[in-house]
Order: sequence, then structure tokens, then C-alpha cells
Amino acid sequence: MFLINANVLDDKFCLRKADIEIEDGKIVRLEDSLPYKEEDLVVDCAGYTIVPGFVDVHVHGGAGADSSDGDAEGLRNMAKFLLTKGVTSFCPTTMTVSDAEILKALETIRSCMDDKEGAKIVGVNLEGPFISPKKKGAQGDEFIQAPDYDVFKKYYDSCGGIIKLVDIAPECDVRGDFVEKASKLCTVSIAHTATDYDGAVDAFKKGVTHATHLYNAMSGLAHRAPGVVGAVFDNENVCGELICDGIHIHPAVVRTTFKLMPERVCVISDAMRLSGVEDGGQGMLGVNMVTVKDGKATLPDGTIAGSVTNLHAELKNLVSWGIPLETAVRAMTLTPAKEIGMENEIGSLAPGKRADLVVLDENLEIVAVYH
Repeated sequence: MFLINANVLDDKFCLRKADIEIEDGKIVRLEDSLPYKEEDLVVDCAGYTIVPGFVDVHVHGGAGADSSDGDAEGLRNMAKFLLTKGVTSFCPTTMTVSDAEILKALETIRSCMDDKEGAKIVGVNLEGPFISPKKKGAQGDEFIQAPDYDVFKKYYDSCGGIIKLVDIAPECDVRGDFVEKASKLCTVSIAHTATDYDGAVDAFKKGVTHATHLYNAMSGLAHRAPGVVGAVFDNENVCGELICDGIHIHPAVVRTTFKLMPERVCVISDAMRLSGVEDGGQGMLGVNMVTVKDGKATLPDGTIAGSVTNLHAELKNLVSWGIPLETAVRAMTLTPAKEIGMENEIGSLAPGKRADLVVLDENLEIVAVYH
């Protein structure tokens, strides 16, 4: 198949006129102009923009389903919904629920990894249970536990090693060996933490290289107390997630973050099951009931509870806030792919990589998704 007459965001994240040849689900060639035969399938993109398929490494749910449900059919519906939003790869993200529920969720996710319909599951993001009760956010506190490598390894082995990210509040790691051991198996992220700048820096030295929903559920930036946020800014080896729905973080802060660390921003949705469901709905997030009103998901006490956004909506937000399209797309494609060690397969448009791509019109609306 050939996609011709397109404005392509290439693997250097530069927009240029180009044609793309696809065979057996892989990009074969990407050149200024490609010859093709009369019998070839040719799609004239009419000058539309082609970008890599979006990669959401932190998404709990959508279309009424949640990753922690342990429901294969629900997970498949979630994957199909995400694909309509340009997401071609994702990591179902678990909550702080019971040990049995986590194990069931992991087993279910693994069983769906070879599904052909919908966005492709490329791993798991284990957000709980190794977090701080002081910064639990919308996570339930009943099943929070101190970081325990043996427990993590049990989860990791139970699903065949598909966990790509695990969260930790480093100050709760009493034994002090979790990061060093777990970082040999997957990316370790600082999250839901009450630690300060020094505690975060120490965690980074041990092997933490990722920060979950930067600014949210962590100590903020002040000029005499830089906090976890300041530690992320100060460490070039750490990538920070941003939820760009206009609710979790002010657009001015989003712009500033991109200026400080443009290639270390990983845009995520952190979406829960009510994403894609009519406003005003209710549903469970872990052990908590969540209500959505005016696009904002909250617990009964008003605590923000994940989001109901998606990467496509966030892309449009970012561009409207003044972030260049090329920069915004990188933050939801190549950067997250690198964070889960899959940048050689997904995250950019180059020969040999998966032909996961999104066709956008002049208003950034989705025309087509290939995967």
C-alpha cells in the first residue's frame, strides 16, 4: 500500500512532503516521491498531515471499562475506543486494589496482547500499590503497601514480564532496595509521593527515571523548596508525564515545562472508565466512585480522579496553547515509546517500524488511523 501526497512528520520530527510505502504492517519506504504500479493500492492523502500513532503509557480506562476490572471484553472495548482517538499502542494502567484483583487484571491484560482489533497493548503500567497514603489522590488507601520487591516480582512473573512501568513513593521504601532491583526489569517512576527535593534526587540516583503525572500528587516547585518537580527539572535523565486536559495543569505551566524539557515530556491521558462516556456519568475508579461533570472527574470530596481526556484531545489543546505540532506529537509518540523501551518498533515513522500512523486534516481532526 502507498500513502502519497502527504505532509509527513518524519523520524526527525520535521514536517515534509513525502510518500509512504507499507507492507505487512511495516513501513518499507518513506521518501519524497515513490513509484508505484497500477495494481498497487494507493491512497491520495490530499496534503493531509501524517503523524506517528499515539502511545499512551498511562491510561486506566475508557468506554466504560477499566484496566483493573479483569474483564477481557471490556479491555477490548477500551482498545477499540482508544484507536478512534489515534492511540495505536497503550499500557493498561492498574490502580491500588487488592492483590487478587491486580493478579487477575495482569492475567487478563496478558491474554489480550495479541488482539488485532483496536489499539495494541504493549505492556502494563503498575501505578499502585507502592505509594504514599499522604499523596494517594484518587487511589484507595485500603490496599496501599510499602514498596516490596518480592511482591512486585510476583506480579511481574505472573504476567510473563509485561510490566513496563512501576510506580513508587521512594520515602516508603523501608528496605531501600526496591528501585535498584526493579529498575533492572522495567522503568521505575516516582509517584504519589510526599518526599522532597533531596528524596527525589536520591531516588533518581538509585534508578528512578520517570515521574508520574508531574505536578500532581507530589511536592511542587518553590524557590527555597524545589520539591519533586524541581528535582525532575534538574535531572536530565528523568522524563515527566503531563496530563494536558486543561484541568490538571494550567496551560502556562504546560508551556513552561515544554520550554524547560521539551524532549523529556511524556503526554498521558490518565483517563478512567468514563472517558468516552456522556458527561454526567458515574463509575468506579479502583475502590472509589467517580462523577464526571463538565469534563472533570472527581471523587465525592472534590478530589480530581484521573481524567476523561484522550491523547487526540490533548494534542489539540497543546497546539492551541502554543506548543508546536512537532513538539507535541513527539511527547505522545517517541518519548513514551522510549520510556517503555519500544522506540525501535513504535513512536516514529521510519522504515522497519510498525506502520502505526494517524492522518490529520488542517484542523487536526482525525481523517484515518492505520495500525
